[in-house]
Amino acid sequence: MTEGGSVVGLTFDASFAWPVYDWMGVAKAAFESTSRYLARDLGPDGIRCNLVSAGPIRTTAAKSIPGFSSMEDGWPERAPLGWDQTDPEPTARAVAALLSDWFPATTGEIVHVDGGVHAMGL
Repeated sequence: MTEGGSVVGLTFDASFAWPVYDWMGVAKAAFESTSRYLARDLGPDGIRCNLVSAGPIRTTAAKSIPGFSSMEDGWPERAPLGWDQTDPEPTARAVAALLSDWFPATTGEIVHVDGGVHAMGL
């Protein structure tokens, strides 16, 4: 990336200790911190580093998390915008937007694509 660019990763909000997420939550917290440090260190080279925190999506990776279904249960009802666990498109659109030049001054961010659950509290 000699002329700037963008790095985007996927996370699941590590600011909470989610039930059944266990070791993956700890790994995501480290990943979120790493992204902030990369934003700091790569910013002078014009490289943006951001994350997308998606709500639960039924993926191959999700199948390897014991009890994942208990985490996704009730998510659509808690989300002000609703949530479809089978539709990865909203998350993919956020990633594509962050990779594009539409966010030229955004780095070190975590964009929540979760139907609004992150803002609702318990």
